[in-house]
Amino acid sequence: MTLTAKRSIWMVVGVILVIGVIAAWKIITVRAMIAKMSMQKPPPTFVSSLKAAEESWQRRYQAVGSFAAAEGITVANELDGTVIELAFESGAQVNKGDLLVQLDVSTEQAQLASAEAGADLARINLNRARELRTKDTNSQADLDSNEAQARQTAANVAAIRATIAKKTIRAPFAGRTGIRQVNLGQFIRAGTAIVPLQVMDPLYANFSLPQQDVSDLTVGQVVHVTVDTYPGVIFAGAITAINAKVDDANRNIQVQATVRNADEKLRAGMFGTIDILLPQTDNVVTLPQTAIVYNPYGNTVYIVEPAAEGSNSGLVARQRFVQMGDTRGDQVAILKGVKAGEEVVTSGQLKLRNGAAIAINNAVTPANNPAPSPANH
Repeated sequence: MTLTAKRSIWMVVGVILVIGVIAAWKIITVRAMIAKMSMQKPPPTFVSSLKAAEESWQRRYQAVGSFAAAEGITVANELDGTVIELAFESGAQVNKGDLLVQLDVSTEQAQLASAEAGADLARINLNRARELRTKDTNSQADLDSNEAQARQTAANVAAIRATIAKKTIRAPFAGRTGIRQVNLGQFIRAGTAIVPLQVMDPLYANFSLPQQDVSDLTVGQVVHVTVDTYPGVIFAGAITAINAKVDDANRNIQVQATVRNADEKLRAGMFGTIDILLPQTDNVVTLPQTAIVYNPYGNTVYIVEPAAEGSNSGLVARQRFVQMGDTRGDQVAILKGVKAGEEVVTSGQLKLRNGAAIAINNAVTPANNPAPSPANH
């Protein structure tokens, strides 16, 4: 082997050794970094929390119902005619007997004048016949004929006045008008809708409950009604009627409650949620609804627990499945999974996993009121 070949071999060996040393150093460095990172733990997640409380909740049934006016109609005309006067404004309050619409009665008024003249003549003839009869200068048949004529003419006058009255359309009761459906000068056929008329206070709330709940219902029972239009506002009322028959199709019973509506916030046709308050009360564990983590496989909460001994963190979050009950305002009743006094995470759960380190910061806490007012939302 020549000297040149030996030098080449030693050069290759030297390069291999250098590369091996560099690779070993890199491996040692990476392993050291991994070991150092494994020794570090993520900082705790800041969450808010509170202790689950036991509260006394009054039992209730809940249903969805609709409002109906205590008295409500669509005013219509009985006879054909032309509108010559509109005496109301859409949406106005009217009293019983107020004129709403006047149809043309010029023909009837002329007929009335003629009929009244005929009735006057018939009365004069009747009085004269009675005087003559007292003197026995006419027959009883003449007197009977005059009496019949007087009654007939009076009936004609009454019939024409009734026609005029039917063409003079008045409010049958006090209430608030809707939007008028006819115009001045319009010829309308009998039965044409003119305007809705509704009594605004009180209103009926009609709803249904399953037949098994009938035994807990009584007339006079208090109900609380809420509508989406006015979040947080409760309208008080009472049950005033329970149907005498259960529906054959769905085995529900119709119930009617009367709700005061002095400020006329509610309207007939609205739907709302009706809570029927029962005399019984239950002790339940309650949490804010924000404490619940909703999942397809089951709803959970995070319980605050002390960390295991030797751990750097002070508190950890443990996931627990819960069974929920009724909801009221911001709160939800917990039937299973949480005991009164246990501390539960109320916000920040989306950043948590089971056993994650946490730190409590209750500077800002979620709402937790069973009967919140609009000012609290």
